[in-house]
Amino acid sequence: MIRLLNLFGVIPNGKSKLFCIAVATFGQKCNFVVNIKIMIQRIQTLYIAIAAILIGLLFALPFAEIAANDKFYLFNIQGILHDGEIVESGLPIMLFVGIILLIHVAAIFMFKKRIRQMRLLVFAILLMLGLFGMFYFFTFYSFQGLEVSFKVAIVFPLISIVLDYLAIRNIGKDEALVRSIDRIR
Repeated sequence: MIRLLNLFGVIPNGKSKLFCIAVATFGQKCNFVVNIKIMIQRIQTLYIAIAAILIGLLFALPFAEIAANDKFYLFNIQGILHDGEIVESGLPIMLFVGIILLIHVAAIFMFKKRIRQMRLLVFAILLMLGLFGMFYFFTFYSFQGLEVSFKVAIVFPLISIVLDYLAIRNIGKDEALVRSIDRIR
């Protein structure tokens, strides 16, 4: 019976198999498994993780297709390309997206420092608004008489802004709860 339960990752004392492996490897001083469980249980961590995934997808998906002067251009993280050749470099957009992604990953692991986590997310929201400005600039500044076909990836920063706002609200609720409990003591 114990072997059957072990195959499914459950140990009879209620601990997960990962926890028991971590304790066996690192001794009783391994708190990272417990911290990861606490971090994942908070809904704001889920919001931030989904936002980070959406921002990460910007590295792989095209933003728009541009038709100008009887030529077709592709606008992605590398910049504006015509037949695989870079017409306009997308390095500023790549840096913005990379910084925003790093901020989201850092915010996920700052779950014990709620005020700092909220400040990071507000900064990420401001950067994503700047990213929209860069999208507009790169799309419309150098072409006359163009037709633009935006792709689904262009709305990912907007969805991330909404998710970050929801995360900030939930982090604020957690902080208010912790302060009210400290006041009672």
